[in-house]
Amino acid sequence: MKLLQYALLVFLGACSYGTLSSIMKLGIGEGFTVPEIVGGQYFFGWLMLVVMTLLFSRHKLRWKQAAVLLACGLSVSCTSITYGLAVGELPASIAVVFLFQFTWIGVLLEAVVTRTRPEPMKIISVIILLVGTVFAGGLADHGLSGLSWKGAVFGMISAISFAVYIFVSGRVATDVPILTKSLSMITGAMVVVFLMFPPAFIMDGTLVDGLWKFGLPMGLLGIIIPVIFFGIGVPKIGSGLGTILGAAELPAAVVMSVLVLREEVTMLQWAGIVLILGGICLPQLALVNQKKTNTREKIERAGA
Repeated sequence: MKLLQYALLVFLGACSYGTLSSIMKLGIGEGFTVPEIVGGQYFFGWLMLVVMTLLFSRHKLRWKQAAVLLACGLSVSCTSITYGLAVGELPASIAVVFLFQFTWIGVLLEAVVTRTRPEPMKIISVIILLVGTVFAGGLADHGLSGLSWKGAVFGMISAISFAVYIFVSGRVATDVPILTKSLSMITGAMVVVFLMFPPAFIMDGTLVDGLWKFGLPMGLLGIIIPVIFFGIGVPKIGSGLGTILGAAELPAAVVMSVLVLREEVTMLQWAGIVLILGGICLPQLALVNQKKTNTREKIERAGA
């Protein structure tokens, strides 16, 4: 699979994750709580991963690998819990703006851990993404006045944990089959979620009374697709580029808020979406140009 195809997987995984805030808002509107919705997400996501792993992957983990992957699940659960709490406190389009700060946090994290300076194209891309965030999130129109400070704090914590998740997904147990790896991480994440939000919904009838309508799609779009796609794509393209591609989450969230929640989106917000998509495309264009240059150099050396 070519690098651009791996990049596409990460892009699609980010778009999938961007749908969650709207689904969660619908669930809250139906009377379900954030703990119930997040718990339902992990319940169905974990069940689907178990079935897929039993059908398509019988790899046995060494205990050290299992322990590391279970620990990595902490970043996944922290993102889900804090983002869910942020969505409960803030408008969907604003909650995702705080989560979106993972873009520069992820690039900074990669630079600190690898002790390398970010490539100029990545820096330019992140700047464009942040400007696009201000517009797409409606901050240029309304600012931050009147927003819940608790929602802002939860949103920033979710951004940090999501950046950590993208980073570790590209570096931990890369030799383990993706389904086995994903199941191990989500198992660890689910244990933490259920400790924080005891899953009473499984026994008290809430699940069959309508929670499944939100837990099932959130399990698919918030766990199965992004975890598997990130697990396949990020190790191949690197966590820095993976973080930039993850920015597709915000345009997806804004579009979903329009289509599903009927939230009003201004021209400045649409302009922000265009900027974000442009910021995502820049590193990909650089990747294509670099590949063409490398191919041309190989041909020239072969002909010399």
